[in-house]
Amino acid sequence: MTSPETATSLVEIRLMLADLPGPDLAARTQAVTREASLTKPPGALGRLEILAEWMATWQGRHPPRLRRPRVAVFAGNHGVAARGVSAYPAEVTQQMVKNFIAGGAAVNQLCRSVDADLRVYELSLETPTIDFTTAPAMSDEECARAMAYGMMAVEPGIDVIALGEMGIANTTSGAALCLALFGGSAAEWTGPGTGVVGDQLARKRDIVAAGVARHGAEAAGDGLELLRRLGGFELAAIAGAVIAARLARVPVLLDGFTATAAAAALTRLDSRLLDHCEVAHLSAEPAHARLCRALGKRPLLDLDMRLGEASGAALAIAILRAAVECHTGMASFASAGVSGRAAPV
Repeated sequence: MTSPETATSLVEIRLMLADLPGPDLAARTQAVTREASLTKPPGALGRLEILAEWMATWQGRHPPRLRRPRVAVFAGNHGVAARGVSAYPAEVTQQMVKNFIAGGAAVNQLCRSVDADLRVYELSLETPTIDFTTAPAMSDEECARAMAYGMMAVEPGIDVIALGEMGIANTTSGAALCLALFGGSAAEWTGPGTGVVGDQLARKRDIVAAGVARHGAEAAGDGLELLRRLGGFELAAIAGAVIAARLARVPVLLDGFTATAAAAALTRLDSRLLDHCEVAHLSAEPAHARLCRALGKRPLLDLDMRLGEASGAALAIAILRAAVECHTGMASFASAGVSGRAAPV
């Protein structure tokens, strides 16, 4: 099978998708059996019970484990930023990467609070993608190499990986991807991003519509081709990390709108490709709720966040850890000497 280090074309990426593992049903059964024995009424911990089962199912082991969480932030620049679709200039991407490395960003503090390993991956920041209204954003080789780079973030021993991005104008790419993938109108998918309003927001919507009009028919619903034409280096890296995580049996937490849009491209290849992923939080970017509904995903948190940089995904690690600790640490009715449910009269 093609390895991440040698993938240089989207053909090779597609070959990897033929060997992706499915859910571990034995581990799932063990999780369900243990959950039923714990000292609480059935379902009393709500989604925490479901998350513990999900962790076991996709880690392929029982009990599930969450000792080594990783947060991966991918950074890339977009040619379409030159069209004035963001409230901030493109150089902010590089400046924020330096801030991540210096420990001064929100995600640094959130990772510290959940004891997660933060890694920042720069993707050709000095060379933005091509403006997708004029040509495909990336060549086949560029897209494949960005995906392969993302795959290498999934290293041995990681128990869960939280994926996020940094890139001025990436909500424009995310909106274009969603419009091409799910239909509707540019207005339904295009939001303020970094804070654009009025005429600038209207221009952003027009640019999203123009990009999809240029590339949508040629890509013919092909998720990887749409990612190549409308996405960005960091979006491709997120998609690659999602694939690598599936291969390595590592559950995934997706950050907000842009990260979810990047992963959504994979569903055009197989609707089950995001079964090992949870959406960490509902972004305040308006289209994120619409995207989550399209994917059948219910975010774990809803805190009106819209920062990006994997901030919501990092925070959701605490929820997963709580689910695993309850599942593995609680006493059973038998071991605690607590009476189970009474038989019906």
